[in-house]
Amino acid sequence: MAKIVVFTEYGDPEVLHLVDAPDPDVGAGQLLIRVRAAGVQPFDCATRRGDFAAYNPVAFPARLGNEVAGVVGRVGDGVTGFAVGDEVIAFLTMAGYADTVVVPADQVGRKPEKMSWAEAGVLSASGQTAATALDELGVAAGDVLLVHAAAGGVGSFAVQLAVARGATVIGTASERNHDYLRSLGVVPVTYGPGLAGRVRAVAPGGITCALDAVGGDALDVSLELLGGTERIVTIADWARSARLGIRRIGATRSVRQLNDLALRWSDGTLRIEVAAEVPLSRAAEAHRLVETGHVRGKVALIAD
Repeated sequence: MAKIVVFTEYGDPEVLHLVDAPDPDVGAGQLLIRVRAAGVQPFDCATRRGDFAAYNPVAFPARLGNEVAGVVGRVGDGVTGFAVGDEVIAFLTMAGYADTVVVPADQVGRKPEKMSWAEAGVLSASGQTAATALDELGVAAGDVLLVHAAAGGVGSFAVQLAVARGATVIGTASERNHDYLRSLGVVPVTYGPGLAGRVRAVAPGGITCALDAVGGDALDVSLELLGGTERIVTIADWARSARLGIRRIGATRSVRQLNDLALRWSDGTLRIEVAAEVPLSRAAEAHRLVETGHVRGKVALIAD
């Protein structure tokens, strides 16, 4: 039997429950993965609350989770290059909070041997969203990029990938995360009232692009600093971004991109920050932690 986290109504984190379910069938072209760790995203919390229910309702009982890492338990017909026992990282849709998942083999990459399970479990979703955002913005050497919520899940990946591209990166964060951002090669600034002035003080020549991962006033500040929407993207605040004409993006996911992120970790150019490791059976606790808005990096669910 597999263990999966489900919810049968929208609400607070306590609507999440661990239940038993039959092991999923493995079809042609698929892998069964015994999950060791899964990532928790703010998107998961918003889905659980019902933030998207008006235009994209879930079918109950519903599941969550878009990224996992684990060990191959079974190999479907037609799959080559993987064997039982291989350690892997995978991306999937609304099914990762479980100890067993089935994933198309073309959504599975190799886990570096020395990467921890928690690091591997939180890499795919935020890492690929960050990479997609930088591609959408065309970030390159010479750019001055402003990242809002720079110490969060997507932000932590985005600032490092941007620095690797040769950009100067300014990141908004609370004071307690400023040293962390400096360690990643980022110029930190405190968010809140007066942000535009603080950014101008550290970038007197101006910024050239902005990535928002928090929404709200951050979108207005980006627009004020850039004077137009062409090189601003957001992964948050659908309503405000639509009103301002700012592009809201998701992740364009691929194994090639996932393997590139893993390689960057292996060669030391990408750090994965895991704020907490929470047992799968306590998924509600993980959601409460993420919803504080003060998580540095990502929270990982660990199979009990």
